[in-house]
Amino acid sequence: MVNNGLWSKYKNIIRVYTIIYGYNCLTSDCFLRLFAPLFCRLATMVSRSLKSIYNLNFKIMSNLRNSVRLIGFLGGAPEVKEISKTKKLAKMSIATNESYKNEKGEKVEETHWHNLVLWDKQADIAAKYLVKGSEIAIEGKLATKSYSDKDGVKRYYTEIVVNEVLMLGKNKS
Repeated sequence: MVNNGLWSKYKNIIRVYTIIYGYNCLTSDCFLRLFAPLFCRLATMVSRSLKSIYNLNFKIMSNLRNSVRLIGFLGGAPEVKEISKTKKLAKMSIATNESYKNEKGEKVEETHWHNLVLWDKQADIAAKYLVKGSEIAIEGKLATKSYSDKDGVKRYYTEIVVNEVLMLGKNKS
């Protein structure tokens, strides 16, 4: 962060200066004129270091945009459709469980269902190895789509487009 050789050089100069002129001179105008370039340089080095740390954190956080990670159990066997000779689509849903205590101290369990979409090789793997009740971990991104129902009302639904699938537990097939 700060060049140690440069800092030790200036530190030794400060020591010599204070030995010759005394500690009271540290607040004098002469001292400030002499060492102002050092403090400006140190401030610049520190601000550059902080800026690079901030940019690193920003890059890490930007990778988290629209990112979903879930662990759950399949609600049914994957439904695989062959769109073309080279494109396959698998749709399935997983359940995630959450438990908490309410105001009365009773344990409450909630199950949330999530719709998943897998493409190509992942669709093949899902069709081959996954069955109802399989425990999986997924990583993907949210995609919201819309359609018009039979009454002409526009409806929205959210899916998770899966990038990675990890099969957990034992194979149930």
